[in-house]
Amino acid sequence: MNKPLIFITNDDGVEAKGFRELIDVAAEFGRVVAIAPEQTQSGMSHAITMFRPLFMRLVDERPDVRVYALSGTPVDCVKMAFDYLLADDHVALTLSGINHGSNSAINVLYSGTMGAAIEGSFYGAPSVGLSLLDHAQDADFEASKQVARQVIAKMLDNTPTLPMCLNINIPMGRPEQIRGIRLCRQNRGFWRESFYCRQDPRGKDYFWLTGEFYNEEPESTDTDEWALQNGYVSVVPIQVDLTNYRQLDELRDIF
Repeated sequence: MNKPLIFITNDDGVEAKGFRELIDVAAEFGRVVAIAPEQTQSGMSHAITMFRPLFMRLVDERPDVRVYALSGTPVDCVKMAFDYLLADDHVALTLSGINHGSNSAINVLYSGTMGAAIEGSFYGAPSVGLSLLDHAQDADFEASKQVARQVIAKMLDNTPTLPMCLNINIPMGRPEQIRGIRLCRQNRGFWRESFYCRQDPRGKDYFWLTGEFYNEEPESTDTDEWALQNGYVSVVPIQVDLTNYRQLDELRDIF
């Protein structure tokens, strides 16, 4: 029996621990082809490279696993896979991650991890972004690996309605500390940024970006933020249709 083909990418770069852990888990289920950015591309959302060439190199090859590094964004990696490297193959599942850091709530719009997952959903297979709420390079991914195994098995064993893209976030903690998996909606919230201004030795100003997340509905118990704060894995199905259907009718009176 032919093994299913699983494509993997990320935004933390080809050397990221979460990326390598996800490859090892996915290899338990089928053949794996992975393409990741040469360097971290966090916060790149759905950006693509248009005005410079891309370079790709093979960095790891073993039975049923091939890993490439690409000098582009996470979405570049997806396009390179589906439109070039795997153009004649059937990909059963796209995975993006495991990201170092949360992609819940409004973070989904900024995330390179989720930009890649969304792009993957355009190619006729279910697509899943996985993120762990731990930015540490040596983060403990044991719980995330267990979640990834469950998700991969469910996606391969079922026939979901397409297009499908899932945003899955995993709280910090050992596997026995995870309380379960909750299907949620995206929390309403936003970031308010601050810029720290400094001067270089030549007196030229430069800036570092920081910020704080504001939860607009802290009492709601059906959101991804609530699930994560209470020890649950959050699963949010997402879509790319940004139409505000409620305002369509209101605007008919204006336009």
